[in-house]
Amino acid sequence: MEKLKIDVFEIVKKLEIAARDLVTTKIIGNYRSVFKGHGLEFEGFEDYTPGDDSRLIDWKSSKKANRLLIKNFKEERNLSTLFLIDASSTMVCSSIEKLKNEYAAEFVASLSYIMLDVGDSVGFALFSDTIIKKLPPARRRHQFYAILRNLANPLFYGGDYDLGNALKFTMNFLEKNSVVIIVSDFIGLKGEWQKYLEIAAGKFDIIGVMIKDPVDEVLPEEQHHVMLKDPISGKNLLVVPDQIRERYGEYVKNQKRLIRSAFLKSSCDFVELFTDKSFIVEIIKFLKKRERRRK
Repeated sequence: MEKLKIDVFEIVKKLEIAARDLVTTKIIGNYRSVFKGHGLEFEGFEDYTPGDDSRLIDWKSSKKANRLLIKNFKEERNLSTLFLIDASSTMVCSSIEKLKNEYAAEFVASLSYIMLDVGDSVGFALFSDTIIKKLPPARRRHQFYAILRNLANPLFYGGDYDLGNALKFTMNFLEKNSVVIIVSDFIGLKGEWQKYLEIAAGKFDIIGVMIKDPVDEVLPEEQHHVMLKDPISGKNLLVVPDQIRERYGEYVKNQKRLIRSAFLKSSCDFVELFTDKSFIVEIIKFLKKRERRRK
């Protein structure tokens, strides 16, 4: 494979021309209201009126103008977002045409495009059991193309999975109050990842985005023996899908319940996406839900 198939420009085009509440301006409006900046920028003075905060009165300027003046501030977004992207072997899998890592790359690139257009800083880190590639958040002109170029490189994908290690890296790499969006299938969790998620949640605004292929949910109907290969260990296993489908489904449900619970317990957001469905509508639903909850 020379590079990943990422149709991000077609997706961005759809974002820009989609009807009603799917138009880009609406997405950006939801995004602006949900993710606010953390600073204030002095904009000038205005006359004090009853009901204004008296702490904002500038007594020195008021004396010169011979009337009460208050300082006027506007929100300075100065928002940084880091996409923490799972690049392990389980993401290089698919039962349909699009691999999970290709879907994840389109998702990250599309949201990066919107965030940079708003004027926020965006960066990413690809991880397996180590940090493979990283790019600090920035709002420079070519940041989007740098992100896209790295996400499309197949050499950066494969290997084991260690979310706890990735979260430890993030806590040292990123400024406090940044937004961290974890994009992963969350398959192969091990160690003290829940502990590090809870610690990181005290420093960042964290959102978990679970990317799932249809076969991650339900095994196909098959009465004959099928050879499966563990993408991490490389070991082969001979199974009859019909004989284990029910147990497989229960295991998947339990794992999803555990993962979602861990995120919500740490006051993090969580959203689930499927590679056979567009992420556009689901992301807008998520932004609206988050906006309502935070009002």
